[in-house]
Amino acid sequence: MLAAGCAGPQSALDPAGPAAGAIAASWWLMAAGALLAWSVVLLLAGVAMRGRHRLSPAKGGKLILAGGVALPATLLLALLVYGTLASDRITGERAQVGQVVQVTARQWEWEFAYLDADGEVVARSFDELAMPLDTMVEFHVGSEDVIHSFWIPRLGGKIDAIPGRVNVLRLRAERAGPIRGQCAEFCGLDHALMAFDVVVLAPDAFAGWLDGNAVDGRVR
Repeated sequence: MLAAGCAGPQSALDPAGPAAGAIAASWWLMAAGALLAWSVVLLLAGVAMRGRHRLSPAKGGKLILAGGVALPATLLLALLVYGTLASDRITGERAQVGQVVQVTARQWEWEFAYLDADGEVVARSFDELAMPLDTMVEFHVGSEDVIHSFWIPRLGGKIDAIPGRVNVLRLRAERAGPIRGQCAEFCGLDHALMAFDVVVLAPDAFAGWLDGNAVDGRVR
């Protein structure tokens, strides 16, 4: 029953892209480290409660240095190195962009405008995002009213949608399946209902989808 919570269309622990995969791996790594540290603390507490003698000042000082200085510094350094190495997968900065989507958030709706190579809008959809399979998509995220937050847990991290500003996020879907996005910033009474479906399509099917949702007769 507990493992069932690690899957689903909106589970960050069921990644469908490289960015979400790197984030999930970091989460599992930190969860394992926290469990290990918790176990050590419980063990030391048990030993202290059962022991009949106090530690000498010299031994107590060494224990404080080992557990309070050396261990946290080592763990934080390891996380820093791992996070630095994983940052390229999470940001997708070096990847070639195959599609640009302009995202506009408003109470209580998501608007997606699909741009061509010249930056012209060729298709548009509302509360449903279409993505080509195994293609890096660059999202230009903004808002028309209050601050929202654009988040697709199975594909990567979140980014704020701020009025008067455009934030950029890159995501790639490596496999299809039920995927759901959500506004992750409280934006008013209907915040919980501000969600959208993500449809991952093969390149040919995605081109057909763009034609079916073309703006002003534009086709790709």
